[in-house]
Amino acid sequence: MARVDQESFYRENIQTYGVTPQGVAWDSARTQRRRFAVLAAQLGDLRDSPLVDAGCGFGDLYLFLKERGNLPRRYIGIDLVPEMVEAARERTGCRILQRDILRQSLPTADWYVASGSMNLLSRTETAIFIRRCYEHARKGFVFNLLEGREREGEFAYWQLREVRELLRPLGARVEIVTGYLEGDMTVVLM
Repeated sequence: MARVDQESFYRENIQTYGVTPQGVAWDSARTQRRRFAVLAAQLGDLRDSPLVDAGCGFGDLYLFLKERGNLPRRYIGIDLVPEMVEAARERTGCRILQRDILRQSLPTADWYVASGSMNLLSRTETAIFIRRCYEHARKGFVFNLLEGREREGEFAYWQLREVRELLRPLGARVEIVTGYLEGDMTVVLM
């Protein structure tokens, strides 16, 4: 079971902050863009690759990639919250699916990416989310997690050794990038 009800959590954030980085629970546009830059650096040139943004929120990653001139050949966003799906469709003009990544069918693409999408999930749900995205990615899955000791509250925190242990059963090559923001890590599975 999730740490909190995701739909209620994000609906409250949207009502409070609107279609902003804070509406998807980031502290600022600056830190959201920093995370996107690190994700994008791991993906390289996307122009020939289809990409699925798992937990796309308002489609901000698509807009970031567009601004950088590195749009994927095909972008598909997936989100659980109807208000986010609608906003992402309007903002990107792309195919945005309303799906529960843990339980519903997923499209196949070269790359899967997730920024902040697992921060409210339990340990078990995070493992399922990662496995399902990785299984539907031909080239790899790049995602970020909050780094630190697990604690009470809404957000899940991970230590590097815990992440490596979680990913071991996948048999994938794992790279973990740290040092770009305090309390954050980006993981590359290939």
